[in-house]
Amino acid sequence: MMNIPFLLLCLLGGYLLGSIPFGVILTRLAGAGDLRQIGSGNIGATNVLRTGRKGLALATLLLDGGKGAVAVLGAVILAGGLSNDPIIAGPIAGFGAFLGHLYPVWLKFRGGKGVATSLGILLAVQPLLGLMACGTWLIVAMVFRYSSLAALAALALAPVYAGLLLQQPIVAFLASGLAILSWWRHRENLQRLLNGTENKISFGKKS
Repeated sequence: MMNIPFLLLCLLGGYLLGSIPFGVILTRLAGAGDLRQIGSGNIGATNVLRTGRKGLALATLLLDGGKGAVAVLGAVILAGGLSNDPIIAGPIAGFGAFLGHLYPVWLKFRGGKGVATSLGILLAVQPLLGLMACGTWLIVAMVFRYSSLAALAALALAPVYAGLLLQQPIVAFLASGLAILSWWRHRENLQRLLNGTENKISFGKKS
């Protein structure tokens, strides 16, 4: 059995890693201004894209997803070296990274919505599940052209995929936590979807 101090260390380490606001850092370094004063004020890749810097948006997407994956894999490696159970350590560290992205200590606990970080966590915890979630996002985005709807669908179905198809209750429990909190963070998007005022994804040159 794993000891509580080690689990807390995984949670804290994941939180601190997840708290790194890559979107804010990259836009400032690139001279694009304070991301929190642009567009929706969100620190994620979608809002970075509103600066017109596609490269920065892609880098933010990869780094936000990467920090979730690194938190999981780092905890798994550390747990294995200490003869603990990495099946528990990974999800706990990943959830910590997710909380860090949503409520970063460096930004007065005002963070992002956690979509990229969630997908990175799921890919690291269970690659097949992560691919299924990413595939769901892509299909919904292509059909309905709403990024927020695609994110909500992918995260809502992830626990179903993990529990019913992959038969992994621990991963399903983690995915459920990610989905609940991310849906809460998307509540304004959900209201706009219901009102028909949510912005659509543009696949052409003009929006």
